[in-house]
This record gives sequence, C-alpha cells and structure tokens, in this order.
Amino acid sequence: MIQLFRNWVNRYLADPQLIILGLLLLFGFILIYMLGNLLTPVFASIIIAYLLEGMVARLQTFRVPRMAAVIIVFLLFLASMLLVFIGLLPMLSRQLAQLYQQIPDWIARGQKELMQLPQKYPEYISEAQVKDIMNIIGTELSKLGQQVLMFSLASVRGVISTVVYAILVPLMVFFFLKDKTLIIEWLKGFLPEERRLATEVWHEVNAQVAKYVRGKIWEILIVWGASYITFKVLGLNFTALISLFVGLSVLIPYIGATVMYIPVILVAYFQWGGGPDFAYTVIAYSFIQILDGNLLVPLLLSEVVNLHPVAIIVAVLVFGGLWGVWGLFFAIPLATLFHSVVKAWFSNHIRIRKRLQATAARTDNEAA
Repeated sequence: MIQLFRNWVNRYLADPQLIILGLLLLFGFILIYMLGNLLTPVFASIIIAYLLEGMVARLQTFRVPRMAAVIIVFLLFLASMLLVFIGLLPMLSRQLAQLYQQIPDWIARGQKELMQLPQKYPEYISEAQVKDIMNIIGTELSKLGQQVLMFSLASVRGVISTVVYAILVPLMVFFFLKDKTLIIEWLKGFLPEERRLATEVWHEVNAQVAKYVRGKIWEILIVWGASYITFKVLGLNFTALISLFVGLSVLIPYIGATVMYIPVILVAYFQWGGGPDFAYTVIAYSFIQILDGNLLVPLLLSEVVNLHPVAIIVAVLVFGGLWGVWGLFFAIPLATLFHSVVKAWFSNHIRIRKRLQATAARTDNEAA
C-alpha cells in the first residue's frame, strides 16, 4: 500500500510546478479562512476594484490615459454608492420596518388557520399535531426575538464599523485601481520565478471569472427590474424589498430561486389570501424564474462556466459552509478555480509524460 501511494505521488505530484501551485492555493485558503473576518474591508476592496477594472480597461481602449480612466470610474462608483445610500437604503429600511410591524398579525392569522385544519382535514391532522407545530413555531420565534435583541444591542458597534468601512473601502479601491501595476509587481517579488503552471491557471480563471461577474451583474439587474415591475403591477406589498432579494437570489444557483418562493408566497397569501391575486403572483414569479433559467443564463453565461448542476450545488454547500455568505456568493468562481486547477494538473501530467516518451524514443533511436 505504501509503495502504491509512493508511486502515485511520484507520478502525479513530483512536478515542482504542481508543488508551487499547491502551496499558493494552500496559502490563499489559510489566509482567507484564518483572517477573513479581520481583512474583510481589504477583500471587499479587492473585489470591487477587480469589478471596476473592466470599466477602466474599456476606457483605455478609447485612448483615455489610465489615471484619467481611474478617476472617472472611481467617481462613478462613488456616485452610485451615494445613490444607494440616499435613495435605496431608506426605502428598504421603511419597508423592512413595515414588515416587522406586520409579523405579529401574520402570526395570529397563521395560528388561526392552523387551528382550523383539524376541522377541515380530520383524517390528515389532529389538534395535538397542531399544538406541537405551534409550540415549535413559538420556540423558533422566541429564538428569533433573542437574535433581534442581540443585533439591536450590537447595532452601535455595527454603525461604527459601517462608517469605518464606508471610509476605508473607497480609499483602498482607489489605490488598488491607481497602483494596480505596482501592487502586482510587488506581489510577484514573493513568488518563485518558475511559476508557469500557476500563471496558466490564473489566466484561465481570470478570464472565466471576469465573464461570470459581468454576466451575473446583468442577470441581477434584469431579474431585479423585472421582479420590481411585475410585483408593482400586481400590487404586492414590500415590492422593493422582495424584488431586491429576488435579484440577489440568482447569485446562489438553484437554491436561491427556490428559497425565495417562501417570502413571495407568504407575503402574497397574507395580503390576498388564497384568491386569484395570490395565484397570479406565484405564477408571475415562476415565469420570471423560468425566463431566467432558460433565457438569461444561456444568453449571458453560456460560455462562462461549464459545470454540471450537481457540481454547482456541491460548491454552494461546501463554500457556503466554509465562508458563509461570501462563500455562497463566490461558490461558482471558486468551483471554476478548482476545475481549472484539476484540468491544469492533468494537462501538465500528460505533457510531461509525452515529453518523457519522446525523450525515451529519441534515446532508443540513437542507441539503435
């Protein structure tokens, strides 16, 4: 067994390029896993600068100097953030407060509906089962209330952190954009000179992730806008809040769209009951998801990520469990990185084997 393992290591892991790539990935994983909470502003700034770099590069294609392009894109970024803080967040906070005020009425109506189930369907559910369900719901609501209380007690610290992030993140974004070349050259100084395989993986992942991010941004905006218009026409309560989360749900493939059925159904049911308007809302939301999965995703992301749905779901579960919300958002890029590493690993092994076979054949010919 030991000899088999040693042969496998010598066959697949003896290449120094693979060792360098593995060490770089291991260092990045440990850095994010151990210091992720402390370096959240830095990681957020890097991600935002990476997204804005595409706009800077696009302006440079029109012969705009890089410094001028950086300033233009950065000012647009600040304007969009200001618009979000002034226009969107107050509206969302108002709707969230209204939703919180209506929760007790919804609970009372839900309890009333549950108490009527044994009378309507005595062969399927009993009063004892209804009481057990209500006890479970009461326990979960009490836990939720405790979490809300803890969140409110920590709100002062959260406000302070938000203010600090609002100052630090834009500042770091500007410097990441402005000094991109200097930072990259500085980081290269810590890397070994022979890093061909790592460079190949980086170029492939960078191209895939850039296309994926652009496609996802357009998908979020389209689904968000379509949901807002649809729910607004139907007269659904909390339209801005629900449509925003419907748009963001596309970041978590398959799971996000399914989970969002719950708030859409609950809000529609408690607003209209089980009437036609409720059915129209559920059908409209289903139609949006069908268009997203069968039209937007193939149109925007068909050439980006060639991963099986099972692989995507596994990536969402694994990286979401490791890094929470950030892991859910970046599950597909991380899965793309893993796919590129595996592909580069086997491609490099095949290339080395062919080289050795060619050398052996040449040696045999010279000996003959």
